[in-house]
Amino acid sequence: MAENFRMLAKTFYGFEPILAKELRNLGAGNVEEGVRNVSFDGDTGFLYKANLCLRTALKIMKPIERFKVFGEKELYERVYAIDWPDFFDHDKTFAIDTTMNSEVFNNSMYVSQKAKDALVDKFRAVKRQRPNVSTQNPDIRINIHLYKNTCTISLDSSGNSLHQRGYRIATNIAPINEVLAAGLLFLSGWDGQLDFLDPMCGSGTFLIEAGMIACNIPANINREAYAFMNWNDYDAELHEKIVAASLNKTREFHHKIIGYDKAPSATRKAQENVDNSNLSEYITIERKDFFRTEKPVDSKLHMVFNPPYGERLEIDFEDFYGKIGDTLKQHYPGTNAWLITSNLESLKFVGLRPSRKIKAFNGSLESRLVKYEMYEGSKKAKHKSEVNETKT
Repeated sequence: MAENFRMLAKTFYGFEPILAKELRNLGAGNVEEGVRNVSFDGDTGFLYKANLCLRTALKIMKPIERFKVFGEKELYERVYAIDWPDFFDHDKTFAIDTTMNSEVFNNSMYVSQKAKDALVDKFRAVKRQRPNVSTQNPDIRINIHLYKNTCTISLDSSGNSLHQRGYRIATNIAPINEVLAAGLLFLSGWDGQLDFLDPMCGSGTFLIEAGMIACNIPANINREAYAFMNWNDYDAELHEKIVAASLNKTREFHHKIIGYDKAPSATRKAQENVDNSNLSEYITIERKDFFRTEKPVDSKLHMVFNPPYGERLEIDFEDFYGKIGDTLKQHYPGTNAWLITSNLESLKFVGLRPSRKIKAFNGSLESRLVKYEMYEGSKKAKHKSEVNETKT
């Protein structure tokens, strides 16, 4: 039986509970939420599955050593003591990054340099050859985390961030991060059981992430490379089995996913990305101005979108967000509309009372994911109808 070990999945602030739920659903053991991370137990196959399937993880780290450190000499000796040639070959390039909140060191680049020296010296001593450093696209990524006097050294199993799904070949201005999009969809309650609309779809990220969730398609099925493929213990056959087993769990989707954008360049890029994700059977892209549209389906509609808020395009906030509210009120009954914005003042121009506000971060921008419930008829009429139903 394969041996379990501790791992750490990194994520965005506020997504820790969502990621923890994803991990439990995948079968992880001993799941514990941290700050911007979730730790868990699993074997090598689960490490492959976590990279493939998790939608709200940015990185999957495998800690290999933890120790107390009180100076640079001790740091060098403890890093040197690790059997680095057991993990990767000398012909692989590597990079070391350090994050720290330490009373001992005050320069993360210096820590990375000392660790690099120790690693290279160990290879020279054991193999008489050394691996080279690559800052651009290394085969092996090593992370050092220093907190006070505790040093944790981990192998980064993902390599490039897991938001780089592999389907997005064309982008619009400041496209939303794929992991952020997936997390916001989960926060909105999207489960693939309704029709879906992104009325300002840009390069189509919400649409594609919504489609993959609806069909239970592994988040990174279109991705070709992970750092763990360069480890000495990489098991290609096991990895292929994990991919095949995950694909066997996909499901059919019986609703519509629709994207609007008034810019022809955006709709063109969105369509290219949808085609590249192999989801064109489920997703329809149309060139439309949301403010001149009506609800495209008769059934309940789930809407999630990322309107411009000054960082991407110069807009008249009062006019633009006022039109959002007017369009929802007049033309989108029976809709749960969610939008994210970092311009919190703009929300007062919508003219609707949100039923929920959730704090989130879009990059470094503190934002709000806001829900507007648009009822069939008025809310008062809906409440009266529910009261009458209760009486009968």
